[in-house]
Amino acid sequence: MSPRHVPATVTELSSVPLLAELPGTRLTQLATRMTREELGPGTPIVREGEPGDRFYVLLSGMAQVVQRELGQRRVLSPGDTFGEVALAMDMPRTASVHAVTPVVVASCDRETFDEFLRPLFAMEEDD
Repeated sequence: MSPRHVPATVTELSSVPLLAELPGTRLTQLATRMTREELGPGTPIVREGEPGDRFYVLLSGMAQVVQRELGQRRVLSPGDTFGEVALAMDMPRTASVHAVTPVVVASCDRETFDEFLRPLFAMEEDD
């Protein structure tokens, strides 16, 4: 990651179905705390078995989810999120994710996840 914090934009985040539920002021606050990164094809984003310390949103491009035991699980496209299981359950990563094409991801740390995003996952389970 570059040493300079490049925040995600509200416009980028508002196109993510999960985040579209946040009121405008909360989305703006979240955007300032999410780091935006551009990664090349083949770049690992998270690795299965490693500690989970960030939540990710795929803003553009395609990424692949792979598990050692089961192989390819799915392909992620813009608007998809990942990394919540490790944070929510305080466990190692359950899968690896790597960029298939050039991608742009936004990510946040555990504290930001707990404050802004964990309640959204609780709401999804209630539906």
